[in-house]
Amino acid sequence: MSYYPPLPPQPPQRKQPGPLRSLALTLGAVTLAALIGVGFLVSGVGQSNHGSLALPDSSSSSSSSSSSSQGKLQSLDADAVAQKVDPGLVDINTTLGYQGAQAAGTGMVLTSDGEVLTNNHVVEGATSIQVTDVGNGKTYQAKVVGYDRSEDVAVLQLENASGLSTITTGDSSQVSTGDAVVGIGNAGGTGGTPSVAPGTVTALNQSITASDESSGSSEQLQGLIQVNANIQSGDSGGALADSDGKVIGMNTAASSGYQFGRSGGQSGTGGTGFAIPINQALSIAKQIEAGTASDTVHIGSSAFLGVSVSDAQEADPNSGQTQGSGGALIQQIVTGGAADQAGLQAGDTLIAINGKTVDSATGLTTLMDTLHPGDKVTLTWIGQTGEQQSADATLAEGPVG
Repeated sequence: MSYYPPLPPQPPQRKQPGPLRSLALTLGAVTLAALIGVGFLVSGVGQSNHGSLALPDSSSSSSSSSSSSQGKLQSLDADAVAQKVDPGLVDINTTLGYQGAQAAGTGMVLTSDGEVLTNNHVVEGATSIQVTDVGNGKTYQAKVVGYDRSEDVAVLQLENASGLSTITTGDSSQVSTGDAVVGIGNAGGTGGTPSVAPGTVTALNQSITASDESSGSSEQLQGLIQVNANIQSGDSGGALADSDGKVIGMNTAASSGYQFGRSGGQSGTGGTGFAIPINQALSIAKQIEAGTASDTVHIGSSAFLGVSVSDAQEADPNSGQTQGSGGALIQQIVTGGAADQAGLQAGDTLIAINGKTVDSATGLTTLMDTLHPGDKVTLTWIGQTGEQQSADATLAEGPVG
């Protein structure tokens, strides 16, 4: 959930890779305290993406080029690149109040008055966001301008910020396999001088599946740049820069094949990382800046229903019961939240909001993304005895996403 010291740059401390766990990736936000609770927290129905990613099989990947190490392997000075990029980065630290946790990641400054680009999963579930600017060392409170969960992009606005250094962006459409790159971010969520992970582009237009370890839900991320750089937890939302110090991607996912917290020595280029092309991320950011909501882009604060949910199991067709259409099974109720005020209880199954069908926990997440704090809604659910009920409620402001 997010990310970057005004001192003369020291060579960043590199994290040593550990034994590779095959077919495992982790999203690059690092959880600093153990998450508690299971399932979705419905803020929107904030679906925490601190889980693992499945590596794309070659048969299912939409790669438009191979991962061959041949090509334009360039020599580059990673620290010199980092000196150009570092001032435009921020460390993002979030409090996940409803999950009893804190998390950290990275962001990139787009405007001198404090507009910041990051991954949605860096801030998802946050009840407060603090951002420390690497360029000036100051810490700011931040608000979410908007986000696109399906593309894993979010835009923040720092409060009372001015005169900030910004990143210089390149053209990700010109990236080729073999290009030398540097992943830069808040590896390990420890703050301080941003970490540096040099490597090369090994493939383009990659698709991966991100899975939440607690809820079992998953999402597809597409069109990614694949690199053989050791992008680590905490680097999410940070910069993937070219040899000129121009940002051509946003670090988003990485191989979990390292031992977290182990430091010292050179990181090498043995890891596998994935980045959202900067052209793609900026296109979404501009839509958010313009306040243009869509089926995937949410503008402003998240509405809060106040429940944790899981997929409701459809009735067994062999049991003699009528097979249902699923729904969202209420696991927990937040006291005083909209669902509590409407009279829902743990064990009930939410099946509609404003007459729109809720067919699963993920469907509830999608539906909540279209709503905002202050909206008056009609909730429809099936009680534990099988009766259908409806009641009105007013949505409050909740955690991000």
